[in-house]
Amino acid sequence: MNLKIKGVIVPLLTPFDEGGEVNPAATKRLVEFLIARGVRGLFPAGTTGEGPLLTIQERRQLAKAVVEAADGRVPVIVHAGATTTREAIGLTRHAQDIGAQAAAIIPPYFYQHSDEGLLCHFESVAQQAPDFPIYLYNNPPVSGHDLSAELVTRLVERCPNVVGMKDSSGRLGTLAACASLRDGDFNTANGDDGLILAALAMGFDACVSGNANVVPELVVALYDTVTADSLAEARGLQRKLDAVRQILGDGGGLSLFKGALARRGLDAGGVRAPLLQASEAAIAERWQALNALGLDLNLA
Repeated sequence: MNLKIKGVIVPLLTPFDEGGEVNPAATKRLVEFLIARGVRGLFPAGTTGEGPLLTIQERRQLAKAVVEAADGRVPVIVHAGATTTREAIGLTRHAQDIGAQAAAIIPPYFYQHSDEGLLCHFESVAQQAPDFPIYLYNNPPVSGHDLSAELVTRLVERCPNVVGMKDSSGRLGTLAACASLRDGDFNTANGDDGLILAALAMGFDACVSGNANVVPELVVALYDTVTADSLAEARGLQRKLDAVRQILGDGGGLSLFKGALARRGLDAGGVRAPLLQASEAAIAERWQALNALGLDLNLA
C-alpha cells in the first residue's frame, strides 16, 4: 500500500456559518486558497479543526466537503479518531467510502489505556478497512497517550495498511526511530511548527502545520528552502514562522487563526464553545503584528 506525502499538510480549520453550523461553502473556499498556495495535503477534523467539538454527523459532513473540494488534487487524510473503537471504525469506513486517501487515528482519549489496549484499538480499526491507508496520530497533550516507537513498530508489523504517523509530541525521537519502518517507506510527518526546520533537516517527509491555515505561503516556502538545501534562508523563514506562532498563539487560540484568516478575505466564522472567541480588538492587534513581519497577506 503506497502513500507517501511530502510537503506541507494543513490541519484544516473548520469554518462555521453565522448559526455555528459547519459551512461547506466556506470550507471549499479555504481548500481552494490552500491548494493554490502549494500545500500537499489536507487533514480535516483534527485538533486545529475542532474535531472533538463536532458531532459524528458533522465530522462526516466536513470530511465529505473537504474531499469534494479537493477533487483529487491533493491527498485528504480524514481524522477518524474517537473515544470508542466502534466510532473510529465508522469514521474510517466513511472516509474510505467518500474517496479520501487515508484516515488518521489518535489514541482514544479520556480513559487511560495500556499499550496492549491501544494495540487492540488501532489493529481493530485497521482490520476493518484493510485496503485503506491509516496514519497514527500522536498528540500526547490532548490524548493523554504517547505512542512509543515500540508500539508503532508492532502496529506496522501487524497492520499492512498503517503507512505513517503524524507526531505532535514536540519531540522528534519517535519519528526518527520509526523512519526506517517499511524499508524506509513509512510516512513521517512532524506536527510541531517550531520543529519544521529541524524535522526536515533530519529527513522527515512532511510537516503538518496549523499556522499554514493563515500563512501557507510562509510554511511552503520554508519546506521548499530546506529541501533545496538553502539552510541560511530556511533559518530566516523558521524564525519568521516562530514570530507568527507567537502572535497567533500557535493554535492555542483558534479564534485568532480564524480572525486572521477573515482579514485575508476568508471568513471561517467563530469557534465552538467552550472555546473562547477573541475580541475584535485583539484580532486587529495581532493582524497589525502579522503585517509588521513583512508578510504578503493579500488574497490574490
